[in-house]
Amino acid sequence: HFVSNLSTIVVGLLSVIVHWIPFLKKYVGNSHQTKAIFGKQESLPYIEPLLTTVWETPIISAEIGHFLESNGYLLHIGPGKFEFGKDKYNHFNGLALLHQFRVEKGTVPYRSKFLQSDTFKANSVHRIVISEFGMLTLPDPCRNIFEYFISKYELPALTHSTTVNYVQYKSDDYISTETKFINKVDIETLEKTEKVYWSKFIAVNGATAHPHYDLDGIVYNMGNSYGLHSSCYNIIWVPPEKVDLGDTLHGAQVICSVASAESLKPYYHSFGMTENYIVFIEQPLKMNLWKIFTSKIQGKVFRRISWEPQYNTRFHVVNKHTEQLLPRVYYSKRFVTFHQINAFEDRGCVVIDLCYQNNGRNLEVYQLQNLREAGKGLDVYNSVAKSFPQRFMLPLHVSFLLLFLNASEEENFSLLSYSPTSAVRQADGKIWCENLYSENLKEEGGIVFPQINYGQFSGKIDCFFYGCGFQHLVADSLIKVDVGDLEVWREDGFYPSEPVFVLVLGTNEEDGGVIISVVITPKQNKSNFLLVLDAKNFEELGEEVPVQMPYGFHGTFINADPVHLTPADCVRLSEILRVRSQSGTAVTASSRMALQPHRVAGDFRWHGAGISRARCALRSRR
Repeated sequence: HFVSNLSTIVVGLLSVIVHWIPFLKKYVGNSHQTKAIFGKQESLPYIEPLLTTVWETPIISAEIGHFLESNGYLLHIGPGKFEFGKDKYNHFNGLALLHQFRVEKGTVPYRSKFLQSDTFKANSVHRIVISEFGMLTLPDPCRNIFEYFISKYELPALTHSTTVNYVQYKSDDYISTETKFINKVDIETLEKTEKVYWSKFIAVNGATAHPHYDLDGIVYNMGNSYGLHSSCYNIIWVPPEKVDLGDTLHGAQVICSVASAESLKPYYHSFGMTENYIVFIEQPLKMNLWKIFTSKIQGKVFRRISWEPQYNTRFHVVNKHTEQLLPRVYYSKRFVTFHQINAFEDRGCVVIDLCYQNNGRNLEVYQLQNLREAGKGLDVYNSVAKSFPQRFMLPLHVSFLLLFLNASEEENFSLLSYSPTSAVRQADGKIWCENLYSENLKEEGGIVFPQINYGQFSGKIDCFFYGCGFQHLVADSLIKVDVGDLEVWREDGFYPSEPVFVLVLGTNEEDGGVIISVVITPKQNKSNFLLVLDAKNFEELGEEVPVQMPYGFHGTFINADPVHLTPADCVRLSEILRVRSQSGTAVTASSRMALQPHRVAGDFRWHGAGISRARCALRSRR
């Protein structure tokens, strides 16, 4: 829907001219070559077997002991098929392989299955025909000359393969990526049951794979809408219950839109949410439509996303209840974040924790040919910008603070006694946020894929988070961060997946649970295994489920047991419903039912023991 076919052809012809004229060619790409290097590594271990096509696995059983009090499904997803004939995907493009560990009474049956998406079915045995994230399919060489020429000017077909994350809407399970499609799946059989289009319900071109879940069952997400002259970021609201059994995204609404500040189309992977606000970060990582349209003509694999460091970063805040964008925009120096982890409100501020990179070129490194290198070929690791936890503070009542403090034209707001982060009002009236930076993770190669106790501490002040250390191009350790102290699990030659926090039922402690991770190895004489760690001290509680898995992305645990809301949850939910009632937001029947102290899992299965989403943060004790 970006442009007409005629304008696409014109853009393509211009790109050919640019390709021929060196003076103009420099304007097609980005000339910035900034690198961020921490913890230089040499002679990294060979990891190609972790990024190799595998077969589906029928059900196999293993014992893990009674370390998990909850019964449920540990689900992981990631690429599992990288080649069709001579055509190869890069790491982000491999077609989705679904992994299921069914945890029940000390046994953990495992199975895997390829998502039977339209893309999986369309790609023939000999070539890739559907474009994926970060790459573009080239014309079919078997066409005649005229068809071959015309095919260069066709808009690329978008993928239907969803490889990023499991999400839930109205208690149904979906596999999501960032396009306008999501695939509904049966988590017991791993069968795809339906393909659902966001664009059939709301005017967006796609939505993130990291929605947020309110205690009353309402789901929030964000999606882009592109136009010829402008783009918008849209806050999406999905109701908690179905009207009938056939409902999917029915009733979804765009409750607020934020206009893009630049002409380049925005890219973001997640967003933040407190009890009352949505926090969106507009970063200098952009969808480069020029490259999309010109790459096919030039016969080059392209990058759909470009790092544009000439732009700064902006924070936008939306009130969930009034559905209004706050008039003030907050600024920061340029950075990139993929996972905004936790956000909360304190002392008149929104505080947001996130994983921060000062360079947006990492996607260019994470190509399959780089990951399959050996020896010095893996030294490309040293050009990767490492990810570190950061905290930003956004004061909500700046005018009042200026009056109260009798401030001059410039004022530094340091409102959190437990955190040195601050915000500075400059003479032009703009608020610039100064981040709190933690250096104690440099030796671990930074941290990514972190998670928190999402069910109990999302939107609240918290102290702990868990994540993966990156002393390689893939994660090679698990880390618990308690303010400045670290607990680290590492075993040479083994590579853990994103940690999934599973709550021990009946506890209110933030780290009262276990961490589950699937640990894989390229060594032929070693086995992959399922690792269970005590979330408090990282003591190993169980392992040994031999599985065949390539390196993947996100995971979640879906509890099959009844869910009991704690008294604190009931108080919090009552407050949410009161605020919604006062603001005119609809209060649903399922929201009222959730106030029952022993609500059985069903509509609220997501609130069970650890349906945690990938999040990261720098926690500071109050």
